[in-house]
Amino acid sequence: MADDYVRRTAITRLSIDGEQRDLLEDTITEWKRGCQIATDLAWGHCNTRSDVQPLAYDSVRENTDLGSQHAILATHQAAQAITGCIERQSKGKKVSKPTFTAPTVKYDTRTMTVFDDDTVSLSTTKSRVRCPLDLPDDDDGYQRQYLDSDEWSVTESTLTARGGEFFLHIGFRRYKNDTERNTAEDGTVLGVDLGIENLAVTSTASFFSGRELTHRLREFETVRAGLQQTGTRSAHRTLVRSSGRELRYVRDVLHRASNVLIDEALRYDCDVIAFENLTHIRDRTGASWGHKWAFRTLYEQVEYKAESVGISVKQVGSAYTSKRCSECGFTADENRPSRNDFRCMKCGSQANADYNAAKNIGMRYVRRSQQSSRRTGDSQLALKSGTVTPKSGFTAYPDGFEAEFTDKPHPPRARPSGRAK
Repeated sequence: MADDYVRRTAITRLSIDGEQRDLLEDTITEWKRGCQIATDLAWGHCNTRSDVQPLAYDSVRENTDLGSQHAILATHQAAQAITGCIERQSKGKKVSKPTFTAPTVKYDTRTMTVFDDDTVSLSTTKSRVRCPLDLPDDDDGYQRQYLDSDEWSVTESTLTARGGEFFLHIGFRRYKNDTERNTAEDGTVLGVDLGIENLAVTSTASFFSGRELTHRLREFETVRAGLQQTGTRSAHRTLVRSSGRELRYVRDVLHRASNVLIDEALRYDCDVIAFENLTHIRDRTGASWGHKWAFRTLYEQVEYKAESVGISVKQVGSAYTSKRCSECGFTADENRPSRNDFRCMKCGSQANADYNAAKNIGMRYVRRSQQSSRRTGDSQLALKSGTVTPKSGFTAYPDGFEAEFTDKPHPPRARPSGRAK
């Protein structure tokens, strides 16, 4: 059973040539098509692997270039996505048919083999490719604790394309010991801060601007107030039309923002997306009623989309996340000289205030895992250039996966629009 295992992921870049690149790109394209075909056929009819596979397998094989095992895996992926939607629907929430756009493809032990010489063989739409894992030169890279261990075995993995490179998220598992049984929700955590200037900022330094949304909400509120004051039937009809346009616009923004957050969680192989508690977010941020509704709706959209890809969405306490230094932990009002800037009065760390808060939110969930008797305490926070835990500190990603900026204090510098440290 899955609950009997501890699961971990080791990310490594692949060293590939031009022909191998083409084959892997074709495989990703066909994988997305296969998942969509299976979902289209099963949607509204069935959701278990045992039902979706016989229903959709032949169609996936006939209409894609996927091999037999990858066609099976595509039907399983569709089943998982549909199941997530059904679970959300059972809670009284609206759902829509899943779509597959992420540049990824699943592998299992039949479609992938990791060899002792640090190479991997991957099935593609035409033939297998064998290429080296681009591991650190020394033997202390974090991947070694899994690759060189007899205790850990390779399991389902994910190939993802990013920035012209291919990264293999190799899945490993081992049996839980007695003290680890019945634990849950350990793994990699993506912290998310919600706000007005930036609608959403992640601990991996992904920024989704809120400026346009704020501007449009204010415009809508001004128009609404004027029409309500007029009070005529014509004004009422105009108000109804205006409210409909407002709702459609905001929902479109939130749909795009939620997709960004899900893609970020998938890109960094996160198991949990952690938000701050939304109960008093209007008081903390000075947000309008429209913003409060938008925050809640965004959370709900992320929640149901995350369910379809096996990611948990949680809330943590919001106290002092905006005033606490994510580097040294020092907390003071003076650390926030302005809405957008964070400057620690103790260690001198400087960062975008929302980004600092996102790391604090994610780390609060990580620390919570250490205090829970039901979990192993093995959670780690995803940053742009690596991961961090309270015990082990910072661990960098492999070369090629490193962030544009480091997650360490740095002197003031010009910041590109939409990105900040």
